[in-house]
Amino acid sequence: MKATQFFISTLKEAPADAEIVSHKLMMRAGLIKRLGAGLYNYMPMGLRTIRKVENIIRDELNKAGAVELTMPVVQPAELWVETGRFDKMGEEMLRFKDRHGRDFVIQPTAEEVITDIARQELRSYRQLPKNFYQIQTKFRDERRPRFGVMRGREFTMKDAYSFDRDVESAGKTYDAMYAAYTKIFERLGLQFRAVAADTGAIGGDRSHEFQVIADTGEDAIVYCPTSDYAANIELAEAVALIAQRGAATQALEKVATPGKSTCPDVADLLGLPLSQTVKSLVLATDETNEQGEIVKSTIWLLLVRGDHDLNEVKAGKIQLADGSGLKAGFRFATESEIVTHFGTKPGYLGPIGAKNVKVVADRTVAHMSDFVCGANEEGFHIKGVNWGRDLPEPDLVADIRNVVEGDPSPDGKGVLAIQRGIEVGHVFYLGTKYSKAMNATFLDVDGKPKHFEMGCYGIGVTRILGAAIEQKHDDRGIIWPDAIAPFSVVICPVGYDRSEAVKAAADQLHAELLAKGVDVILDDRGERPGAMFADWELIGVPHRVVFGDKGLKEGVAEYQGRQDAEATKLPVAEVMNHLAKVLHLS
Repeated sequence: MKATQFFISTLKEAPADAEIVSHKLMMRAGLIKRLGAGLYNYMPMGLRTIRKVENIIRDELNKAGAVELTMPVVQPAELWVETGRFDKMGEEMLRFKDRHGRDFVIQPTAEEVITDIARQELRSYRQLPKNFYQIQTKFRDERRPRFGVMRGREFTMKDAYSFDRDVESAGKTYDAMYAAYTKIFERLGLQFRAVAADTGAIGGDRSHEFQVIADTGEDAIVYCPTSDYAANIELAEAVALIAQRGAATQALEKVATPGKSTCPDVADLLGLPLSQTVKSLVLATDETNEQGEIVKSTIWLLLVRGDHDLNEVKAGKIQLADGSGLKAGFRFATESEIVTHFGTKPGYLGPIGAKNVKVVADRTVAHMSDFVCGANEEGFHIKGVNWGRDLPEPDLVADIRNVVEGDPSPDGKGVLAIQRGIEVGHVFYLGTKYSKAMNATFLDVDGKPKHFEMGCYGIGVTRILGAAIEQKHDDRGIIWPDAIAPFSVVICPVGYDRSEAVKAAADQLHAELLAKGVDVILDDRGERPGAMFADWELIGVPHRVVFGDKGLKEGVAEYQGRQDAEATKLPVAEVMNHLAKVLHLS
């Protein structure tokens, strides 16, 4: 490929609306062009990288036994009504009516459609297991699209769906897909970590996220450096930091804390460690009638140590022995509800004297003694609080907090560390969540119908571009891994349009690399050296060869890897051999 045959459109400055590094560099390098909020044209340079990502994904999924198909972007709403997700998905799912008034959606995912295919086509256990995948456009109507391809509205995703006859077989499929994902991200050349994850809106019982490590990542990844334990922050287990509850050593004492409504302020005023305070958070669950009107609200008081934060995902799994809990959904209580049940506004709340409230204590709080909490009176807190003596045992003790760096690892093999990551892949074991909802069955060995055991597996294809750039870049531009760079090698001939010697050397190397199947581009635009080099460093091509009249007279060319501090002079006759070595050509 020669540059004049291709399309190169670089910018010296990023547009004003570009917020993060990957967004800025993708715009400057001409990989994408904004069409509207969260909508981008993928330009030729960006599309080349997308295709390389897709090819690696296809290769590994095909090796794992998955079969490719394509499902429509537009889906009939009745399938989503069957599973109940037409209403539950919320405003992120774009709904519309056709000319006949029938409801349709733009697919954000395709569990319903693939399950419909399975119930029509997979009739016998002899056809199982089966794993279908597609690489297809998705649309999610983000309330606030931002960060370029990281949180756009339209994007490309690889989504796969497996169908098995029993739990054991489904587990094997899940493990095979987990292994395929590991190979995919290794081949992409990205530093990544697979972590246990919450199943979220997709549902199911087993889930792992594949996170690309990046300091700018939105997600917190928890791991133990001395063991295999890894989970995202929502799922990471927080063990009790106090082995057992100590005996009370202090008398109960109400103390004035005027204007001190936060645990850090109270601890500072009283000269106590923050870890001796307890934070109170008030949630509510509602019962509604057929008209959707609230007929009853239950107030929940959740207690975490003052230096800890509530984990809302864990809170959403709270369930008492009587069946009540937060699983069906919760909200933060209103100030009027708080005043009704606690007698004061937020900032001075505590479990002592609260009326008609269910109390849930974090594991660590349940083992605390002589702690400080709000007095349920504005301007006052209580010191020396002890379970049993001053207040009844909580209704439930549960893990409801976020872990912090240095916590003991749940597997007992070290302490936890936290790093940032960007989710680019997710694997779920769904069980029969969708097959039961849509009555998707097959005839088992005994001739009786049985619901499919399902799994689903997603990779954000276009998101990988942003994640790769967030992971590796410098002040000159993108640093692509070799496997997904738009071009592997760029030949930069200085004076290509003026020197026959330069032109001949550049054309010869270009031809040799093409013959070897190398993805090479020859910059024949006649740009000045500085501008030419700046373009390719911005675009992030991993390997650069420079020919110039002066060097050729000395019989040398210059090679420079994208991450090399300076160029290396090589005899012209050795350039191809050197490239074969760094490109691992056979």
